[in-house]
Parts: sequence; C-alpha cells; structure tokens
Amino acid sequence: MDPREIVDIVIVCVLCFISVAALAIVINRAFFILKADISAYNSVEELERALTRYMHILATIAANAPYVGLLGTVVGIMVTFSVISVDGSDVAGVMKGLSSALFATGFGLVVAIPSVLAYNVLLRGIKNRIVDWKSKYGR
Repeated sequence: MDPREIVDIVIVCVLCFISVAALAIVINRAFFILKADISAYNSVEELERALTRYMHILATIAANAPYVGLLGTVVGIMVTFSVISVDGSDVAGVMKGLSSALFATGFGLVVAIPSVLAYNVLLRGIKNRIVDWKSKYGR
C-alpha cells in the first residue's frame, strides 16, 4: 500500500471517529436541554453543571478538527515529497499526492464547522434554560 494512502486512511478514520463523537454529544445534549426538568434543581449552578455536561468535548472537537486535517495535509505532503525523491514520480503523481493531502484539511473543516455551529446553538439553549430557572425559581 502506498504511504500516501495510509496517511489518508488514518486521518479520515480519526476525523470520522471525532465527527461521530460530536454528533452523539449534540444529540444527547439537545434532547437533555429540551427535556430537562429545571424545577428539580436547587441552584442555578447545579442546573448549569447538568446542562453543560460534555459541552467541553464538543468545543474541543470543534477547535481541533481543522488541526487534525492540517496534520494530515502536512504529513501527506511530506510523504509525497519523500516518494518523489525515491521514485522520481512525474507531475501527475505529485498532483495526486498533493490533492489527497489537501483532502485531509477539507475534511477537518467539514467536521469543525458544523461542530462550532452546533456548540453555539446548544449554548444558546443552555442560556435560555438558565434564564427560565432564574425567572421561576431564582433564589
């Protein structure tokens, strides 16, 4: 197997894993935020702790997915140049290697952008629930 393909496969697998994790967190938090019984919490801090659970993981995924993609691009370009130096590839081989390396950055952005959007939507929902608690039970 070509080393460039190995880099692509590893980066795509990592990005697929973190995108599935992000999706699971978004679904979990969305349902929890919508269905949470805010009257069951004795303090706003307790409510906020429950509502923001796992949100730090989603924020980490959103912030780091582009870097994972960029890492794949850098490693892919390095491997492409290494293969060129050994095999003496032609222009088509170089372009194929660079193209597949840039695919990793694009895929990283495809994971990051929806994660950031989902994080912000969920954060707004959390703030709304906290305001609801404060207006009804503020102590």
